Amino acid sequence: MKIPATPQIRKLEVGDLEAADGLRALAGWNQTRADWERILGLEPEGCFAALVEGRIAGTVTATRFGDELAWIGMMLVHPDLRRRGIGRALLARCLERLRGRGIPCIGLDATPAGRPLYAEFGFREEWSLQRWEGELPRERLTAAEGRVRPLAPPDWPSIAALDRRAFGADRSRLLASLACNGRASLVFESQEGVTGFGMIRAGSRADYLGPLVAASAGAATALAQSLFADARAGVFWDIPDRNAAAVGLAERLGFRPQRPLYRMFLGDQRSAGDPLLVAAIADPATG
Repeated sequence: MKIPATPQIRKLEVGDLEAADGLRALAGWNQTRADWERILGLEPEGCFAALVEGRIAGTVTATRFGDELAWIGMMLVHPDLRRRGIGRALLARCLERLRGRGIPCIGLDATPAGRPLYAEFGFREEWSLQRWEGELPRERLTAAEGRVRPLAPPDWPSIAALDRRAFGADRSRLLASLACNGRASLVFESQEGVTGFGMIRAGSRADYLGPLVAASAGAATALAQSLFADARAGVFWDIPDRNAAAVGLAERLGFRPQRPLYRMFLGDQRSAGDPLLVAAIADPATG
């Protein structure tokens, strides 16, 4: 196929999602059509496609969290068309739009293959994380005193405050969408109130645990084990390496590391969040 010097970059549309998900499948990623629809619905002007000879050859998405942070995800290029500048053109277009909107900080979770490109654009690595993979755990571990129960509407202010401490920005819209479409959404309630929450949902290759944010290791343990009750098959679980308690929990439950990822930022990072509160990220595509 003859490749144009500059691929055509345009907005990603709903009608492109079948082709976009085909790229996702070729890459072996775990997102689903529902994830594409969620991301596009949250930020329809921030998602882009690269066209080569009229066909979708690559994608990138950007989700804004208020006016302080945006998240880049779903950076995909067809395997036959890599190393031809398509990914670079997509990233440049995405960054151009975000800077035009005055977003001071942009984050992403990079694969090892993508990390050099992001570094070229000035992204700096903050911390690493690991994807853990496992079957449904049979062992039950001792958790903190408190109770796990379904998330209820009055819980949202507490969840939003805890998640902002963990993530560094307000992602209430994303969490609400995940709660509506996930398999289970739970909170951990102690004498201090809601001190943790977690979700699990279906993926294309395995169920996905996350986000899981907790103020204590006991709360994270209780939530994880309760969420596993709603899993249907194998589970993927993305954990910051700095959160030794969550890593230890995954190991005790028989999970094994699958691949590394790297959390990177570009620009003025006004609030870095706290990975020690993050027992599972929401998704590499949205943080």
